[in-house]
Amino acid sequence: MSARALVAATTAAVALSLGATAALATSGAHFFNVGSTVNSDGSMTISYDEAGVGNATVNYTVNTNASATYACINGGGKHPKAANKESTNGTLSISFSRDPNNGRVTGATSPSIGPLSSTLVCPSGQTFVLACVSYTGTTLTDTTNNVTTPVPDAKKTFVAIKGC
Repeated sequence: MSARALVAATTAAVALSLGATAALATSGAHFFNVGSTVNSDGSMTISYDEAGVGNATVNYTVNTNASATYACINGGGKHPKAANKESTNGTLSISFSRDPNNGRVTGATSPSIGPLSSTLVCPSGQTFVLACVSYTGTTLTDTTNNVTTPVPDAKKTFVAIKGC
C-alpha cells in the first residue's frame, strides 16, 4: 500500500470512529409538555412527555426542594395565635422506570413525591392539618439517556394561615 493510500485509509478510519462516538453520545431523547400539580394530600405529581428514547425501559429520577407548613386548627376551623405550627424544608427524590411505546414515554410520576413529614402534635380539641406546600427547583432526569428538564414550580394552600 502506498503512503498516500495509507494516509487516506487512516483518515477515513478516524473519521468513522469520531462519527460513531458522536452518534452514541446523542440519543435523540428529549422532553416536552412537562407540568406539575399538587394533589389533595400535598404530594406533587409531574406530567411529562419524552420522545426519542428507543424501545428499552427508561429510568427516571425526580429531585425537588420542598417545604411544608403544618398547623393545629381548633373546632371553629381557626388557627389559634399560639405557636402550634411547624414549617419544614428539605430535598426530596424519587426514582421510577417506564416502558416506552414506539420510542415515547408519556404519563405522570408514580409514586408522587412529598410532602415532607411533620413532628407537630396538636393539643386535645385541635386537628392536625397540612396548611400549605411548595416544590421549587424541581428537575426530571431520564438517567438512561442522560437528559434533564426543569419542572414548573408547584404550590398549594389548604388552610390560610400566616406563613402560607
